[in-house]
Amino acid sequence: MSSSDIFIGETIGTALLILLGGGVCAAVTLKASKARNAGWLAIAFGWGFAVMTAVYVAGPLSGAHLNPAVTVALAIKSGDWSHAPVYFAGELLGAMIGATLVWVAYYGQFHAHLTDKEIVGGPGAQATTAKAVEAQEKGAGPVLGVFSTGPEIRNVVQNLATEIIGTIVLILAVLTQGLNDKGNGLGILGGLITALVVVSIGLSLGGPTGYAINPARDLGPRIVHALLPLPNKGGSDWSYAWVPVVGPLIGGAIAAGIYNVAFA
Repeated sequence: MSSSDIFIGETIGTALLILLGGGVCAAVTLKASKARNAGWLAIAFGWGFAVMTAVYVAGPLSGAHLNPAVTVALAIKSGDWSHAPVYFAGELLGAMIGATLVWVAYYGQFHAHLTDKEIVGGPGAQATTAKAVEAQEKGAGPVLGVFSTGPEIRNVVQNLATEIIGTIVLILAVLTQGLNDKGNGLGILGGLITALVVVSIGLSLGGPTGYAINPARDLGPRIVHALLPLPNKGGSDWSYAWVPVVGPLIGGAIAAGIYNVAFA
C-alpha cells in the first residue's frame, strides 16, 4: 500500500466511523431527535455498525486501522513503523471530519438542545435529572458526550485502567481473528468480528468511561467541539483528554506484547 492510499483510506474510513458513531450519540442525546433517550444499547450497536461500515470501506485502501492503538499494535507485531505517521495523520484528520459532519447533520438539534434552559440553565430554568448528571462532569459542556468520552466517576487510575483493559480486548481480537491475509489490517470477516467485539466492549466495559478505546476517536472530535460555533457549548474537558489517548495506546502496546509472546 502506498502512503497516499493509506492516508486517503484512513481519512475516509475514520470519518465514516465518527460520523456514524458520533451520529448515534447525537441521536440519543439531542432534543428534537427521533431517537432521543434510546439508551446505551442503541449506542453500543451504533458504534459496532459504524466500525463495520468503516472497515469495509477503508479496508481495500489502507487495511482499515482507523485507530492509532491498532496502528501501534501492528507496528509492534511486525516491527515496521515506517507507515505509522501516515496512519496517525489520516486517523486524526478523518475523526475531525466525521465529527464536523455530525454537527452538520444535527445542526438544528444542536441549536435546540443548547438553547433549552433545562439543559443549559438560565432564568426560569428548573433542575432536571439531565442537568444533575451533566453537573457531575466539571469542565464538560452539555453536548461534549456527542463528540468525546467522559467518566461517570472521575478517578484517573480507574479511568485509565478501564481504557487500557477495553483496548487490550479489542486489539487481541483484531490480532487473533481480524487480520487480512497480509496481516497489515482488517479483513472482510475480521471487520464483522471486530464490530461485534466493539459492541461487546461497549455493553460490558463501556459504562465507566464511555469506552474511547481509540485515541483519534476521542481527540479529533474533542478538538472539533472546541472549535465549532456551538451556543452555550461549555468546556471541552481538556483536563481529562489525555486519558482516552494514553490509555488506548498503552492497551494496544500491551496487547501486541501478549500476542507476540503467546500467539506468534
